[in-house]
Amino acid sequence: MSHNLPELPYAYNALEPYFDAQTMEIHHTKHHQTYVDKLNGALEGHANLQNKSVEDLLRDLDAVPAGIRTAVRNHGGGHFNHSFFWPMLRKETRYGGGVADAINSTFGGFDKFKDQFSNAAALLFGSGWAWLAWSNNELQIVTTPNQDNPISQGKTPILGIDVWEHAYYLKYQNRRPEYINAFFNVINWDKVNEYFKAAKG
Repeated sequence: MSHNLPELPYAYNALEPYFDAQTMEIHHTKHHQTYVDKLNGALEGHANLQNKSVEDLLRDLDAVPAGIRTAVRNHGGGHFNHSFFWPMLRKETRYGGGVADAINSTFGGFDKFKDQFSNAAALLFGSGWAWLAWSNNELQIVTTPNQDNPISQGKTPILGIDVWEHAYYLKYQNRRPEYINAFFNVINWDKVNEYFKAAKG
């Protein structure tokens, strides 16, 4: 089984003016495609691993042979993270539902959550991701370097922001906080509620 680049559920310009079309196209067709290609390359000759989902590979990295573990971690992580990220983006969906109730209860309201999440994303050194994750029956804000994902830590992501520079530099240059603020205008809360419901089981 080979891994494939998923199609976006919208046009590259669908998130304008917050996320520009050129960045979205390059991010999807170049960066994400490269993660897919290099993951497939790493798995060549490992038939027992080729039948596993990328999520299963990342959940049990210790079971991946040492010679390809770093490649699977990096490129499998990049593939999983972006496949999670694209459907989570859409303009003009309403903050509500079970995840909103849980956010309000855990963080004391949306504004406090936004401040904590934005701060975590803005202060993450170098490249990586900030996440809202479900673990031990509670919501947690966590960050991961590079293309690591909370699932490798036994946590389930339900919201994430890519803070690699390739995600925002064409439009926002070095203004990461401005990009993070724009992100809150394109969160698909319907999808986040789906992720939340699945995480809770």
